[in-house]
Amino acid sequence: MTIAPVAVIGGGLAGITAAIALAEAGCPVTLYEARPRLGGATYSFQRGGLTVDNGQHVFLRCCTAYRGLLDRLGGTALVGLQNRFDVRVLGAAGRSGRLRRAALPGPLHFVPALAGYRLLGPGDRIQALRGSLALSRLDPADPALDSVTFGNWLAAHGQRTPVREALWDLLAVAALNTGVEEAALGPAVKVFKTALLGRPDAADLGIPLVPLGELHDTAARAAIAGRGGTVRLSAKVTAIEPGPAVIVDGARINASAVVVATRHEQAAKLVPAAAAPGRDAWSALDASPIINVHALYDRPVMRLPFVAVTGSPVQWVFDKTRVAGLGEGQYLAVSVSVADTWIDRPTADIRESFVPELRSVFPAAREARMTDFFVTRERRATFRQAPGSGVLRPRSATRWPGLYLAGAWTDTGWPDTMEGAVRSGLHAARLVKGHMRQQESLS
Repeated sequence: MTIAPVAVIGGGLAGITAAIALAEAGCPVTLYEARPRLGGATYSFQRGGLTVDNGQHVFLRCCTAYRGLLDRLGGTALVGLQNRFDVRVLGAAGRSGRLRRAALPGPLHFVPALAGYRLLGPGDRIQALRGSLALSRLDPADPALDSVTFGNWLAAHGQRTPVREALWDLLAVAALNTGVEEAALGPAVKVFKTALLGRPDAADLGIPLVPLGELHDTAARAAIAGRGGTVRLSAKVTAIEPGPAVIVDGARINASAVVVATRHEQAAKLVPAAAAPGRDAWSALDASPIINVHALYDRPVMRLPFVAVTGSPVQWVFDKTRVAGLGEGQYLAVSVSVADTWIDRPTADIRESFVPELRSVFPAAREARMTDFFVTRERRATFRQAPGSGVLRPRSATRWPGLYLAGAWTDTGWPDTMEGAVRSGLHAARLVKGHMRQQESLS
């Protein structure tokens, strides 16, 4: 008897992961992606002979599921992973600090970094240490943390504005794409407790050494096909019917099971109300934007591979010269999270603001000639991880046998990150395999 393939809807990291895991288990699987590429919100495009990533995406050593996906994609050698967490932070008036973990067991490994963090005064360093200790006592899975903002918790624990701006906001905004005043306490605790207050090496930063499209599109398609799966690009799924079955470009296709691995807005349109009665509430997860400012110079202006910046619209800056294939000069990508202020601004206005800021942050840019400037925008980069968002995140299983959800917005136990997306795909694949075993035993 011919077994209908499992239909995976959506070619982002969650869908890619689910498809690979199912194909590895010997399940026939077809991944449907409406766009002409895989990768979801992590992709590349061509501009003036350069390969441009839509944004800078990083991972941590503690992102074990994403690192496992890299292994399956053959991409482990295509990323760089720090031997020790080390971030240079640039502040106002030429001041700078450094956050570098020590060779000590966790959580003591960050005590020297905070104690010597020169962007904070001695009193604020002590408060930062006390705040870290208090944070380490919290359980990110505690439902009560979903009703409290990280900002209110910081204020209640004596974290003054300088500490919040030069430490907590600096890291939380990048990790959560939500400012500390709006972010729910639960996801913030998950980030800091897992990455900075757990295993000593958990926060070591990983950065792709090749364009994202090479990892999450080219390598992903090869990995799925090499395991016997099928990828259909430019294939739009418009409905899911009992059976289960999917409607693809007007045609009804039977499936052994269906994994919906799209963004929450699209999932709410596809998943039948009978399968997920709470689907209409998913829209309350909202969305938080990210922009990336791309600035090319005729000479190097930044000496490090990346820096963090505080007290400026410039947040994190990455050297993309080699990855993009630029022969001469330097290509900087500025990642700006929680970009509500900028997302609808014309590029000319953004340039007017960011060019002087980059000259302020990098004095060498004052003597350099800018050869190109453009902006990429992700209006719905993540859901908005505010209080109340935790209870809105659904589990993978629905009321329909054989229909499952995946995506970083589902209840993964992680914030909306690449790691959360991969974990959701793995979990959905496990549920599908269990469903198919059960169906096989009944036949």
